[in-house]
Amino acid sequence: MKTVKQLLSTKSVQLHSVTQQTSVLDALKVMMEKNISALLILDGLELKGIFTERDYARKIVLHGKSSADTAIHEVMTSNPITVLPSDSIDYCMGIMTNKHIRHLPVMENNQLLAMVSIGDMVKFIIEDQQQTITQLETYINS
Repeated sequence: MKTVKQLLSTKSVQLHSVTQQTSVLDALKVMMEKNISALLILDGLELKGIFTERDYARKIVLHGKSSADTAIHEVMTSNPITVLPSDSIDYCMGIMTNKHIRHLPVMENNQLLAMVSIGDMVKFIIEDQQQTITQLETYINS
């Protein structure tokens, strides 16, 4: 069974974060510049939350709040669900499906290591399946 650790070995790990005092507007600018749909909210090295495009749509836009005047801590998802490097991809996909979330911070020994997205998971699964197909084709044709 494939694990988060194996997935992380196939991608470059870049953590993008802001502090709790960052305005929503400034967080959105970071997301736009980095072409990402979620940001980690850190206090030093401690994970405090996550802010996603969905948070923006549901907690800012629909409530008529100002992005420039709202601090990220007011609208972030506090205490996000996290996974371990040893967790299986199937386990993570189950969490994402059941909880309707698209990003999972990866933690080990209370240290933030990475964040994986549903897109990372799907890409990893497709590549793994393609490798299996290629191996089976090679076996059959030999």
